[in-house]
Amino acid sequence: MKTIGILGGMSAASTQTYYRQLCELTRQRLGGLHSPELLIRSLDFARIEQLQASGQWAAAGEILNREAHALARGADFIVLATNTMHKLAETMMKDVAVPLLHIADATAERIVASGLRAPGLIATAFTMEQQFYRQRLETAGLQPLIPANDDRARVHQIIYDELCKDITTAASREAFVQVAERLVAQGADCMILGCTEVGMLLNQGNVSVPVFDTTLIHCEAALALALTP
Repeated sequence: MKTIGILGGMSAASTQTYYRQLCELTRQRLGGLHSPELLIRSLDFARIEQLQASGQWAAAGEILNREAHALARGADFIVLATNTMHKLAETMMKDVAVPLLHIADATAERIVASGLRAPGLIATAFTMEQQFYRQRLETAGLQPLIPANDDRARVHQIIYDELCKDITTAASREAFVQVAERLVAQGADCMILGCTEVGMLLNQGNVSVPVFDTTLIHCEAALALALTP
């Protein structure tokens, strides 16, 4: 089994989900007392969020690059346990000796294989509005749809003020469901839970089209790679 390097803490809530999912998937796949071979570096998200909010992406990229080099000393490949910070994937992996398993590529591959083409994207404002993520979906032949301005602002606020702090409320769940359904009304034939915390509120039980949880997809792809000879 290859060693998976997880760069997380962005947020801690999502990184806990990665660990739990990878352990459960490994037990399902291998049985017995098996668990995944992991190295986890969890950052202080308050520092990263301040750099995001102030537009200091270059400084954030330097931090991620330093941490990726540290993980590469013991891991066979790296998983960045956040959608938003894939904005810095190229900077993060500069001169790093092991590969990055990109969350958007894994998600796009799964959607394409399903025969769907127009995913709604619910994520942080950075991920919804900027090209670093959507472009990879489009390169795979998909046509992502994003919420309207007010919905994007509301989703972003809930992610940072609640989900990243491991807080869930019925009101926020209903708000996310309504955003998803408005995307369906616009023509979305499936839904990307494009922030690693969105699955705390949305799932196949409360969305009327097929749901693609990026955290679960990323974990499944990571385990498959780890078990590849």
